Amino acid sequence: MSRGRARRPRDWPRPLHLLVGALLAGMTSVPRADLRAPAAPVEHGQGVHARLVASGLEHPVHLTSPPGDPRLFVVEQPGRIRVIENGRLLDRPFLDLTDRVRTGYERGLLSVAFHPHYATNGRLLVNYTDLLHGDTRVEQYLVSSDRNRADPASARLILTVRQPYANHNGGLVLFGPDGMLYIGMGDGGSAGDPHGNGQNLGTLLGKMLRIDVDRGSPYAIPPDNPFVHRAGVRPEIWALGLRNPWRFCFDPVEGMLYIADVGQDRWEEIDVAPARSGGLNYGWNVMEGAHCFRNPLCDRRGLVAPVLEYGHADGCSITGGLVYRGRQIPELSGQYFFSDYCTGWVESIRVSGGHVQERRVWQLGEDLHVSSFGADSQGELYLVSHDGRVLEIVPDR
Repeated sequence: MSRGRARRPRDWPRPLHLLVGALLAGMTSVPRADLRAPAAPVEHGQGVHARLVASGLEHPVHLTSPPGDPRLFVVEQPGRIRVIENGRLLDRPFLDLTDRVRTGYERGLLSVAFHPHYATNGRLLVNYTDLLHGDTRVEQYLVSSDRNRADPASARLILTVRQPYANHNGGLVLFGPDGMLYIGMGDGGSAGDPHGNGQNLGTLLGKMLRIDVDRGSPYAIPPDNPFVHRAGVRPEIWALGLRNPWRFCFDPVEGMLYIADVGQDRWEEIDVAPARSGGLNYGWNVMEGAHCFRNPLCDRRGLVAPVLEYGHADGCSITGGLVYRGRQIPELSGQYFFSDYCTGWVESIRVSGGHVQERRVWQLGEDLHVSSFGADSQGELYLVSHDGRVLEIVPDR
């Protein structure tokens, strides 16, 4: 997550400041949220707690599981992927890239995505900041003959994106329900998007990308991407107007895409739209949240407003999460969980018809620095605390 260079609480871990115009012709649009609608009342969530699963990790920033696999894979920012198997954190890393990863500030090894057919093809994708230039690299690796070890020699470069500054790198790679690889890219950094990348369709910065890693060399452009064959426009772009989408997720049950976009100085936001709606413009840097950013008379036409925002009196850096679809806590099904890295609170919302219908705050621990959420292969929900812990949200009963 990113906050702008001047806002770094003294108690934050040094290695990571984690983590936020009109639609052009041919873009798909969604109804703009009614900004006059009152926010859903905040309720206090009860009946769950955070159970410690593992500790002693070095600045963990991501957690996931391959499809159908009971193991948890945790990404450590300095460049390692660790395995939790049968409740035990294995000593030997699954993958160690510390010799090629530049870490510190918002840089590092930031996420891993297992191919939907990982069980048969052994392919995984990682997103990291390269040691030599500080740029974003998306690479593919293969698992070795040891199921708990990837083969570091199998590296294959998929995509590289130049990063002009050390912040707003985005960082998440995630396979969507459609089998395409989605990549969240921040606006390139500094503060206020000085190069105007968020609204510039000629750059991959400030965008959500969508590529097909099962075809092409090293990838193919899906033919239904919104800017295919548009002159001067990068065809990888799926959505634009993002500041730093550190974490996003899909809810395949409702067919929605949730993006938590880290704000500048005032507003953190959650954007929700149909997953198949390509070409949406989420507004940065015309807007910050639901507010004009620099020009108080900005043109909001065609911009997708957030379903939820909160001001910096309540936090300063949103950590996007997941829609709960597990079985342990059926009453939470459909709730989207998120947090604020600075304050550690955890909330959830239920979205319907483009509006927040329900909002809850959960008392899970005041000493959390939630850098990410994750789910196991059964859909159960986990918190990743940047101080080295992994916790599972479980029912009290």
